[in-house]
Amino acid sequence: QEQLVESGGGLVQAGGSLRLSCAASGRSFSGYYMGWFRQAPGKERAFVAAIDSSSDRLYYKESTKGRFTISRDNAKNTVYLRMTSLKPEDTAVYYCAATRRVGVTTEREFEHWGQGTQVTVSS
Repeated sequence: QEQLVESGGGLVQAGGSLRLSCAASGRSFSGYYMGWFRQAPGKERAFVAAIDSSSDRLYYKESTKGRFTISRDNAKNTVYLRMTSLKPEDTAVYYCAATRRVGVTTEREFEHWGQGTQVTVSS
C-alpha cells in the first residue's frame, strides 16, 4: 500500500527551526512532483512549497521564501522541509503531497497525501 508519512513536527519557540520529513513507501515517488501544504486552525489547507523530481525547480509560498527550504533524496524516497525563523503564524498541521503534474500549487492537483504532522510555534 502506497503511503506518505510525515514526521519531525513538534513544539518550538518563535525564531526556532524544525525539519520535516516525508517518507514514501509502497511505491517510488522519485518521479513525482512533491509538495508541502499546511492547515492552520480554522483555515483551509494552503500551499507551502514544492519540488520537481530532479530538484531543478522549487516553488515557495511567498511568506516562507528565505525561511523554508524544500529538498528531496530520491534514493531514500524522502522529501524534506527545513523551516527556520519560525513564527507563531506558521503553526499548523503540515502535509506532504505528491502529483505527476509539475508546477502546480493547488490542493486539488495533488493525488497522494500524508496524514500530517503538527507544528506549533510559541511566542
